[in-house]
Amino acid sequence: MLYWLLYQKLYHMYPALSLFRIFRYLTFRTAFASLTALFTGLVIGPVIINRLREFQIGQYIREEGPKGHRKKAGTPTMGGLLIAIATIVPTLLWADLSNRFVWIVLLSMIAYSAIGFLDDYEKVIHKRNLGLTARAKLGLQFLVAFLIAVALIAMQTRGLYSTKLMVPFAKHFRPDMVNESLLHHPYLWPLAFFWFVLFVCLVIVGSSNAVNLTDGLDGLAIGCTVISAGALTVLTYVGGHAVFADYLELERMPQVGELTVFCGAMVGSAIGFLWYNAHPAEVFMGDVGSLGLGGAIGTVAVVIKQELLLPFIGGVFVIEALSVILQVGSYKLRKKRIFKMAPIHHHFELMGWSESKVIVRFWIASLVFALFALTTLKLR
Repeated sequence: MLYWLLYQKLYHMYPALSLFRIFRYLTFRTAFASLTALFTGLVIGPVIINRLREFQIGQYIREEGPKGHRKKAGTPTMGGLLIAIATIVPTLLWADLSNRFVWIVLLSMIAYSAIGFLDDYEKVIHKRNLGLTARAKLGLQFLVAFLIAVALIAMQTRGLYSTKLMVPFAKHFRPDMVNESLLHHPYLWPLAFFWFVLFVCLVIVGSSNAVNLTDGLDGLAIGCTVISAGALTVLTYVGGHAVFADYLELERMPQVGELTVFCGAMVGSAIGFLWYNAHPAEVFMGDVGSLGLGGAIGTVAVVIKQELLLPFIGGVFVIEALSVILQVGSYKLRKKRIFKMAPIHHHFELMGWSESKVIVRFWIASLVFALFALTTLKLR
């Protein structure tokens, strides 16, 4: 909105106003989107927290968890509304809204936040730590991911998007997810995109649920999100920059660079929320925040062609999700548990680590994973 008003309109109407030319620079708008998101979060945070308290929207703690968590019962949840507002509004202000990729990612975050909102609402209404059924939640998540995949296919047919995979450490190996033999068939051409659609759904839904599983300690998920979103900001900017993309031999899609503004806003909103979510937390993000953030991170990774790098960008999220999968699988097959409790952050708590120690050490691990992901840009 501000980009359109101050640069597209005022500067082009009055070229003498050279000051407004600065609004065309992506780095400037990304920085201001981050700051706008941060201050938006800090300002509206107390208002949302007080509203949640008034409506008695508190968190319910499961009995089998660490005993130290029981004192957190009643802490306002659904604070992810703050994250969504503080990300979406600055993006609308500072991004080029004629860019279709911006809308794909924005709508993805809104849709996954809405699913999380429904889940949180069910928990509050029934006053228990169970919301939507697993089938209903996954069904909605896959539906949204499917629609995103269809939108990207439409962009691919216009030459604005590539369905080729970028493989870390292999600059010349770029397999295409589209079946060329079926692409020109008069009736079977939709099947040509089957593997691409399936892959996109798995990446986005997996990312959304991985962040959701990580959200179990004060500031843990949101701190890791700050780091992951920061890495995505760098990757998005590099992928949309002509010189950097050519130097690093990346798949360059000029319009994708505009998502840098969204990623910057996500970093700012996450820091703003961390102000209130740091231990001891004044508010929890709830599924409305974790599913929305995870869906947005997964969608950005798919759009900028860094799907295979996403497990490193969000390494802690992946480990948390794997710990749950291994725990459930082991118990069903062997009737034995691998960890004291899953997700794995509870395992370390039950080993005697304090909550703060678990959080900070997981942040450090997240930073190491993100830095490794960025080094792969050159190690190709």
